Amino acid sequence: MAPYKITIAYDGTEFCGFQRQVAARTVQGELETVLRRLGWRERSILAAGRTDSGVHAAGQVVSFELDWRHSDQKLLDALNDLLPEDIGVKELRLAPAQFHPRFDAKVRQYRYQLYFSPVKDPLKERFYWRIWPELDVTLLKSAAELFLGQHDLRAFGRPPNEKSTSVRTITALNWDFSEDGSQAAMTIVAQAFLYHMVRRILFVLVRVGQGRISLSDVKGSIEEQLELPAGIAPAKGLILEEILY
Repeated sequence: MAPYKITIAYDGTEFCGFQRQVAARTVQGELETVLRRLGWRERSILAAGRTDSGVHAAGQVVSFELDWRHSDQKLLDALNDLLPEDIGVKELRLAPAQFHPRFDAKVRQYRYQLYFSPVKDPLKERFYWRIWPELDVTLLKSAAELFLGQHDLRAFGRPPNEKSTSVRTITALNWDFSEDGSQAAMTIVAQAFLYHMVRRILFVLVRVGQGRISLSDVKGSIEEQLELPAGIAPAKGLILEEILY
Protein backbone atom coordinates (compact mmCIF):
# COMPACT_ATOMS: atom_id res chain seq x y z
CA MET A 1 0.00 0.00 0.00
CA ALA A 2 1.25 3.46 -0.88
CA PRO A 3 -0.16 6.91 0.00
CA TYR A 4 -1.05 9.08 -2.98
CA LYS A 5 -1.88 12.76 -3.29
CA ILE A 6 -3.83 13.97 -6.31
CA THR A 7 -4.87 17.43 -7.46
CA ILE A 8 -8.19 17.45 -9.25
CA ALA A 9 -10.36 19.88 -11.17
CA TYR A 10 -14.10 19.60 -11.63
CA ASP A 11 -17.08 21.41 -13.06
CA GLY A 12 -19.41 21.43 -10.07
CA THR A 13 -22.59 22.20 -12.01
CA GLU A 14 -23.98 18.67 -12.05
CA PHE A 15 -22.73 17.66 -8.59
CA CYS A 16 -24.50 17.91 -5.22
CA GLY A 17 -21.24 19.11 -3.69
CA PHE A 18 -18.00 17.26 -3.02
CA GLN A 19 -18.96 15.12 -0.02
CA ARG A 20 -20.46 11.68 -0.58
CA GLN A 21 -24.25 11.51 -0.16
CA VAL A 22 -26.84 8.77 -0.40
CA ALA A 23 -28.71 8.83 -3.73
CA ALA A 24 -26.96 12.01 -4.97
CA ARG A 25 -24.15 12.54 -7.45
CA THR A 26 -21.04 13.92 -5.75
CA VAL A 27 -17.37 14.36 -6.62
CA GLN A 28 -16.28 12.09 -3.76
CA GLY A 29 -18.72 9.42 -4.85
CA GLU A 30 -17.44 9.42 -8.43
CA LEU A 31 -13.80 9.31 -7.31
CA GLU A 32 -14.35 6.46 -4.90
CA THR A 33 -16.28 4.44 -7.48
CA VAL A 34 -13.37 4.71 -9.93
CA LEU A 35 -10.76 3.96 -7.27
CA ARG A 36 -12.59 0.76 -6.29
CA ARG A 37 -12.30 -0.40 -9.89
CA LEU A 38 -8.53 0.01 -9.48
CA GLY A 39 -8.35 -2.04 -6.27
CA TRP A 40 -8.85 0.64 -3.61
CA ARG A 41 -10.18 -0.78 -0.32
CA GLU A 42 -10.28 2.15 2.14
CA ARG A 43 -13.50 3.46 3.70
CA SER A 44 -13.10 7.02 2.47
CA ILE A 45 -10.75 9.27 0.58
CA LEU A 46 -9.50 12.43 2.33
CA ALA A 47 -9.97 15.89 0.83
CA ALA A 48 -8.70 19.39 1.55
CA GLY A 49 -12.22 20.79 1.65
CA ARG A 50 -15.87 20.07 0.91
CA THR A 51 -17.18 22.34 -1.79
CA ASP A 52 -20.93 23.05 -1.94
CA SER A 53 -23.35 22.00 -4.63
CA GLY A 54 -22.51 23.87 -7.85
CA VAL A 55 -19.07 25.07 -6.74
CA HIS A 56 -16.15 24.29 -9.05
CA ALA A 57 -12.51 23.43 -8.40
CA ALA A 58 -9.24 23.90 -10.23
CA GLY A 59 -6.99 22.71 -7.39
CA GLN A 60 -8.83 20.41 -4.98
CA VAL A 61 -6.44 18.04 -3.19
CA VAL A 62 -7.34 14.44 -2.32
CA SER A 63 -5.36 11.61 -0.73
CA PHE A 64 -5.80 7.84 -0.52
CA GLU A 65 -3.81 4.63 -0.14
CA LEU A 66 -3.63 2.11 -2.95
CA ASP A 67 -1.74 -1.08 -3.77
CA TRP A 68 -0.68 -0.11 -7.30
CA ARG A 69 2.04 -2.11 -9.02
CA HIS A 70 2.52 0.09 -12.07
CA SER A 71 3.95 3.56 -12.65
CA ASP A 72 2.45 6.77 -11.31
CA GLN A 73 1.82 7.87 -14.89
CA LYS A 74 -0.25 4.75 -15.55
CA LEU A 75 -2.31 5.42 -12.44
CA LEU A 76 -2.88 9.01 -13.53
CA ASP A 77 -3.92 7.83 -16.98
CA ALA A 78 -6.22 5.15 -15.56
CA LEU A 79 -8.00 7.61 -13.29
CA ASN A 80 -8.57 10.09 -16.10
CA ASP A 81 -9.75 7.36 -18.48
CA LEU A 82 -12.35 6.13 -15.99
CA LEU A 83 -13.56 9.39 -14.45
CA PRO A 84 -16.51 11.26 -16.01
CA GLU A 85 -15.91 14.26 -18.26
CA ASP A 86 -16.55 16.79 -15.49
CA ILE A 87 -13.70 15.55 -13.24
CA GLY A 88 -10.02 15.49 -14.17
CA VAL A 89 -6.85 14.56 -12.28
CA LYS A 90 -4.26 17.25 -12.98
CA GLU A 91 -1.41 15.87 -10.90
CA LEU A 92 -0.57 12.68 -9.01
CA ARG A 93 2.34 11.92 -6.71
CA LEU A 94 3.30 9.83 -3.70
CA ALA A 95 2.32 11.59 -0.48
CA PRO A 96 4.44 11.95 2.66
CA ALA A 97 3.66 9.54 5.50
CA GLN A 98 0.67 10.71 7.58
CA PHE A 99 -0.19 13.42 5.02
CA HIS A 100 -3.65 14.92 5.52
CA PRO A 101 -4.91 17.24 2.74
CA ARG A 102 -7.17 19.20 5.08
CA PHE A 103 -5.16 19.58 8.27
CA ASP A 104 -1.77 20.06 6.57
CA ALA A 105 -2.99 22.87 4.30
CA LYS A 106 -1.34 26.26 4.94
CA VAL A 107 -3.23 28.39 2.43
CA ARG A 108 -6.48 28.07 0.49
CA GLN A 109 -7.30 30.32 -2.44
CA TYR A 110 -10.74 30.83 -3.97
CA ARG A 111 -11.71 32.78 -7.06
CA TYR A 112 -15.15 34.19 -7.81
CA GLN A 113 -16.04 35.23 -11.38
CA LEU A 114 -18.50 37.90 -12.51
CA TYR A 115 -19.54 39.38 -15.81
CA PHE A 116 -21.44 42.60 -16.45
CA SER A 117 -24.25 42.63 -18.97
CA PRO A 118 -27.92 43.71 -19.21
CA VAL A 119 -28.71 40.34 -20.84
CA LYS A 120 -27.46 36.85 -20.09
CA ASP A 121 -24.70 35.15 -22.08
CA PRO A 122 -25.33 31.38 -22.19
CA LEU A 123 -21.62 30.70 -22.80
CA LYS A 124 -20.73 32.30 -19.45
CA GLU A 125 -23.69 31.40 -17.27
CA ARG A 126 -22.15 28.14 -16.10
CA PHE A 127 -19.10 29.74 -14.46
CA TYR A 128 -19.99 33.41 -13.86
CA TRP A 129 -22.52 35.46 -11.95
CA ARG A 130 -24.12 38.09 -14.19
CA ILE A 131 -24.31 41.56 -12.63
CA TRP A 132 -26.03 44.68 -13.98
CA PRO A 133 -25.50 47.58 -13.81
CA GLU A 134 -21.72 47.65 -13.50
CA LEU A 135 -20.16 48.18 -10.10
CA ASP A 136 -18.35 51.17 -8.62
CA VAL A 137 -14.77 49.87 -8.66
CA THR A 138 -13.49 52.35 -6.08
CA LEU A 139 -16.16 51.35 -3.56
CA LEU A 140 -15.59 47.68 -4.34
CA LYS A 141 -11.86 47.84 -3.61
CA SER A 142 -12.29 50.02 -0.52
CA ALA A 143 -14.73 47.51 0.95
CA ALA A 144 -12.41 44.60 0.12
CA GLU A 145 -9.57 46.17 2.14
CA LEU A 146 -11.74 46.14 5.27
CA PHE A 147 -11.65 42.34 5.36
CA LEU A 148 -7.86 41.99 5.43
CA GLY A 149 -6.35 40.64 8.63
CA GLN A 150 -7.86 38.70 11.51
CA HIS A 151 -11.52 39.26 12.33
CA ASP A 152 -14.50 37.54 13.90
CA LEU A 153 -16.49 36.90 10.72
CA ARG A 154 -19.59 35.32 12.22
CA ALA A 155 -21.71 37.73 10.16
CA PHE A 156 -20.25 36.18 6.98
CA GLY A 157 -20.46 32.45 7.63
CA ARG A 158 -20.59 29.76 10.24
CA PRO A 159 -17.87 27.49 11.65
CA PRO A 160 -17.94 23.72 11.05
CA ASN A 161 -19.43 23.07 14.49
CA GLU A 162 -20.73 24.97 17.53
CA LYS A 163 -17.44 24.64 19.42
CA SER A 164 -15.32 26.09 16.60
CA THR A 165 -14.30 29.72 16.38
CA SER A 166 -15.61 32.10 13.74
CA VAL A 167 -12.32 34.06 13.76
CA ARG A 168 -10.50 33.88 10.44
CA THR A 169 -7.46 35.63 8.95
CA ILE A 170 -7.72 36.83 5.35
CA THR A 171 -4.26 37.43 3.89
CA ALA A 172 -5.34 38.65 0.45
CA LEU A 173 -8.54 39.87 -1.19
CA ASN A 174 -8.01 41.24 -4.67
CA TRP A 175 -10.12 42.31 -7.65
CA ASP A 176 -9.06 41.90 -11.29
CA PHE A 177 -10.97 43.37 -14.21
CA SER A 178 -10.75 42.56 -17.90
CA GLU A 179 -9.38 45.27 -20.20
CA ASP A 180 -12.83 46.10 -21.55
CA GLY A 181 -14.38 46.02 -18.08
CA SER A 182 -16.91 43.34 -19.02
CA GLN A 183 -15.63 40.74 -16.55
CA ALA A 184 -14.17 40.69 -13.04
CA ALA A 185 -12.80 38.18 -10.58
CA MET A 186 -12.33 38.34 -6.83
CA THR A 187 -9.48 36.28 -5.37
CA ILE A 188 -9.48 35.59 -1.63
CA VAL A 189 -6.78 33.80 0.37
CA ALA A 190 -6.87 32.42 3.92
CA GLN A 191 -5.77 29.34 5.82
CA ALA A 192 -9.38 28.34 6.44
CA PHE A 193 -12.88 29.61 5.66
CA LEU A 194 -16.25 29.55 7.34
CA TYR A 195 -19.17 27.80 5.68
CA HIS A 196 -20.50 30.07 2.86
CA MET A 197 -17.95 32.75 3.82
CA VAL A 198 -16.60 33.46 0.34
CA ARG A 199 -20.03 33.68 -1.28
CA ARG A 200 -21.36 35.87 1.54
CA ILE A 201 -18.41 38.28 1.34
CA LEU A 202 -18.76 38.47 -2.43
CA PHE A 203 -22.48 39.19 -2.15
CA VAL A 204 -21.84 42.02 0.31
CA LEU A 205 -19.08 43.51 -1.86
CA VAL A 206 -21.35 43.49 -4.90
CA ARG A 207 -24.04 45.29 -2.92
CA VAL A 208 -21.46 47.88 -1.86
CA GLY A 209 -20.44 48.33 -5.49
CA GLN A 210 -24.11 48.90 -6.36
CA GLY A 211 -24.45 51.53 -3.62
CA ARG A 212 -26.92 49.39 -1.65
CA ILE A 213 -24.67 48.82 1.39
CA SER A 214 -22.36 51.48 2.83
CA LEU A 215 -18.69 51.08 3.72
CA SER A 216 -19.49 52.03 7.32
CA ASP A 217 -22.08 49.24 7.52
CA VAL A 218 -19.53 46.72 6.26
CA LYS A 219 -16.97 47.95 8.78
CA GLY A 220 -19.54 47.61 11.57
CA SER A 221 -20.35 44.07 10.49
CA ILE A 222 -16.67 43.07 10.50
CA GLU A 223 -15.67 44.81 13.73
CA GLU A 224 -18.88 44.50 15.76
CA GLN A 225 -20.70 41.65 13.96
CA LEU A 226 -23.63 43.93 13.07
CA GLU A 227 -26.21 42.44 10.72
CA LEU A 228 -26.25 43.23 7.01
CA PRO A 229 -28.95 42.45 4.42
CA ALA A 230 -29.27 38.68 3.94
CA GLY A 231 -27.99 36.89 0.86
CA ILE A 232 -25.10 34.95 -0.66
CA ALA A 233 -23.70 34.87 -4.18
CA PRO A 234 -24.69 31.89 -6.37
CA ALA A 235 -22.39 28.88 -6.28
CA LYS A 236 -21.70 28.83 -10.02
CA GLY A 237 -19.14 31.66 -9.95
CA LEU A 238 -16.97 30.13 -7.22
CA ILE A 239 -13.81 28.10 -7.88
CA LEU A 240 -11.52 26.45 -5.33
CA GLU A 241 -8.40 27.57 -7.13
CA GLU A 242 -5.36 26.42 -5.16
CA ILE A 243 -4.22 24.85 -1.90
CA LEU A 244 -0.66 25.22 -0.66
CA TYR A 245 1.17 23.03 1.86
